[in-house]
Amino acid sequence: MAKRMHEEYPNVVVMDHPLIQHKLSLMRDAGTGVKEFRELVRELAMLMAYEATRDFQLAQTAVRTPIAEATTYVLAGKKVAVIPILRAGLGMVDGILQLIPAAKVGHIGLYRDPETLKPIEYYCKLPEDIGERDILIVDPMLATGGSAAAAVEFLRERGAKAINLLVLIAAPEGIEEVVRCCEGVTIYTCAVDSHLDDHGYIVPGLGDAGDRLFGTR
Repeated sequence: MAKRMHEEYPNVVVMDHPLIQHKLSLMRDAGTGVKEFRELVRELAMLMAYEATRDFQLAQTAVRTPIAEATTYVLAGKKVAVIPILRAGLGMVDGILQLIPAAKVGHIGLYRDPETLKPIEYYCKLPEDIGERDILIVDPMLATGGSAAAAVEFLRERGAKAINLLVLIAAPEGIEEVVRCCEGVTIYTCAVDSHLDDHGYIVPGLGDAGDRLFGTR
């Protein structure tokens, strides 16, 4: 899987594999319909999870193949939690669970005040052992960074320690907010775009990810 650390933001991993960039281009296209958009979000989330779990530790074990006994490796007791930020983050969960089916899933519900653009929590349901798990917060867009930073804060208040953030597209403003508020969090993204417009949308972005996932406006 191709990746590179962002030149300006050392805690940002930009995933520039050709398949990822191809699928991201299809997602950006305003002509891409709901069904295909959902499939692309799921596929990209799976590819991103593959890279985000690269540093998971392995333990040696032995299995018997049809031919002989073999020394092999398995995940070393790693427990994972996938935490989508509602609602758009839901579209990324199934792709990750295809790779890590034993992961538990929590949910954080936030909405952005239309005037202040600040996140307000309306729902939070997490695994009881959240402090013992490696956490992947997922949300397609990192725009102002307020929701992501708030989600990290809520998780840390409940004992979470190892937290990474997976987003499809990030704006510099969102990255800077997470860097400012969330020390130790690595951001995995497929692209760092230009800037935010006056309404808080990423430019060029892909529009409202939630609306495109669920066919709403």
